[in-house]
Amino acid sequence: MDKLIAYRQIIDRVLSEYAKLTPAYGEIQAQTVFDQVGDHFLLMHLGWDCGRVHGCLVHIDLIGGKCWIQRDGTERGIALELEAAGIPKSDIVLAFKAPELRPHTGYAVA
Repeated sequence: MDKLIAYRQIIDRVLSEYAKLTPAYGEIQAQTVFDQVGDHFLLMHLGWDCGRVHGCLVHIDLIGGKCWIQRDGTERGIALELEAAGIPKSDIVLAFKAPELRPHTGYAVA
């Protein structure tokens, strides 16, 4: 199987599992947004909790054959979930970290 197809399937599965979890507060739902043509994957939170909630919890892009984690609002870290699902550290970029810090993360730098 092509690496990018496998990565798309893994990201889809991991984010879909996260979307099943509901916050213990407010009336908030999780929603996945998958653009498999442009290779953009989002997990959003929408609803109400003392005001409107509308935000991106996780944002992952596939760029140059690697998973670029643009935003990670999970407690454990979405990189660990992707790694456990079969994506090697060498293909995961913590894009939310400054480029000069990435060599110290144990993941890909770019």
